[in-house]
Amino acid sequence: MRPSNLYFSTFVLLLAFMRVVSAGWLSTRSVKAKSRAALPDLYEASVAELQAGLDAGQFTSVDLVKAYFARIEEVNLQGPMLRAVIETNPSALTQAAALDQERKISGKRSALHGIPVLLKDNIATIASEGMNTTAGSFSLLKSIVPEDAGVVKRLRAAGAIILGKANLSEFAHFRGNLASGWSGRGGQCTNAYFPHADPCGSSSGSGVAASIGLAAVTLGTETDGSITCPTDHNNLAGIKPTVGLTSRAGVVPISEHQDTVGPLVRSMADAATVLSIIAGVDPNDNFTLAQPSPVPDFTKALNKDALKGKRIGVPRAVFLNDTITGNDPSINQAFEQALDTIRSLGATVVDPADLPSAEQILSSNNENLVLDVDFKIQLNAYYAALLANPSGVRTLAELIQFNNDNPTLEEPPRFEDQSELIESESTNGMNSTYFQALATDKELGGTNGIDAALQQNNLDALILPAAGLTTVPAAIAGYPIVTVPLGFYPDNVTVGLAGPETIYPAPGVPFGLSFLGTAFSEFDLIGFAFAYEQKTQTRLARRAFAEAIPKTQLIDVIGK
Repeated sequence: MRPSNLYFSTFVLLLAFMRVVSAGWLSTRSVKAKSRAALPDLYEASVAELQAGLDAGQFTSVDLVKAYFARIEEVNLQGPMLRAVIETNPSALTQAAALDQERKISGKRSALHGIPVLLKDNIATIASEGMNTTAGSFSLLKSIVPEDAGVVKRLRAAGAIILGKANLSEFAHFRGNLASGWSGRGGQCTNAYFPHADPCGSSSGSGVAASIGLAAVTLGTETDGSITCPTDHNNLAGIKPTVGLTSRAGVVPISEHQDTVGPLVRSMADAATVLSIIAGVDPNDNFTLAQPSPVPDFTKALNKDALKGKRIGVPRAVFLNDTITGNDPSINQAFEQALDTIRSLGATVVDPADLPSAEQILSSNNENLVLDVDFKIQLNAYYAALLANPSGVRTLAELIQFNNDNPTLEEPPRFEDQSELIESESTNGMNSTYFQALATDKELGGTNGIDAALQQNNLDALILPAAGLTTVPAAIAGYPIVTVPLGFYPDNVTVGLAGPETIYPAPGVPFGLSFLGTAFSEFDLIGFAFAYEQKTQTRLARRAFAEAIPKTQLIDVIGK
């Protein structure tokens, strides 16, 4: 063969080889692209979608935990530094592997089997797991709780994986005049929809984490607004249950008369799934003994026609007055459009349907009095029940002193205030003034408030923007609130300061719509909220700012 022919033949063979390699590379790339498209997008993935993928063997719970850990790593303490998560669970991968094996051998326990759940850091988990329960305070670091919180027991029994602990407003925003989302341990949590925007609180980290898929499910707690407000600010679906529907045993307390535990998630379907599992009687929480039996399957409330033929009331007096609430006018504009949507879904909107007690609620100080008394008694009991607490703190008085003695940890510049703690410490227990305030709260929020509005107007529920004073009547009555996305602040909104490091409102930051009802009316409220959510799909209208969206997806961790 002549040299020229040899060169030509070599060139032809090389070209053929390159085509084969190229085809293989393109094929691999195509398969990977198709796989990425076929797998759930963790930014938006529902519990049902994740469960379907686990059942089909597309991925494992170990893969899910790895992916969520990577997503947290991307945005929590680097990049936008959202500070949504205080710590992750060092046992999560072991739990996930065991649950994967169990799924293979005997099937799944529930809709949450193998699903990672992030807990607000005031919900207790046993120390042997390797996580702290601190309410954001260094005074509780490495403390040993006697047992899991009641809701955690239910999650574990359902096969859920505890992914970690979410940041929060320290002591559930009952320390002092501090910014929402700040704690000594976690620093300042911020919103994923605009840089440095207020995440609201006190379940701030739970809200931010759910909003961008740092976990499949998050839990929060509410005393007055602490689930509803982060749901509102973070484009979520959230349920503040009736006091006594979910156990508060093992939750760092504010008040047994108002505290409740509920889900902050991305859809009403997920919220209903989670509530069905965490609700129920707990002998360690006497308030749960009064709930109706059995616990409903709240997923059966997910009916797109739930609003047909219903009467929904609008309590305008006080709660829709921007001068009183401080709400930006854009919220009420979106709310009026929501009322049209409610009508289009077959409901009669009764407007106004005012709370007879609205003005009294506005001027009352009873809630503060009740919370101050309850907090001192119940926090002292929480500290006393700990099996160990290395800080030495065993009372509220010692907590106040601990903060003063450790200013670098607990009183950094602009975050020194602990006026709520001091005010609570000054109380002297449950006297006649306390019991009168408690009774008046129940009357203002319930009998002469929400219940009166419902009964006088023959209503099935009330509806309001989540922002403002909406949470107060339900808080003091112990009644439920179910919240879904309503809209987003316009790009030209006037930006205000919310704290030393946070702003609110801000362009593109979400706000929500709340459905309110009487005690244990969650089933109906979930149906109404679901019908509205499905009609509007507001959550999908806007995403977090680019830097705050984690890039890791399941395809990046499967098999690695």
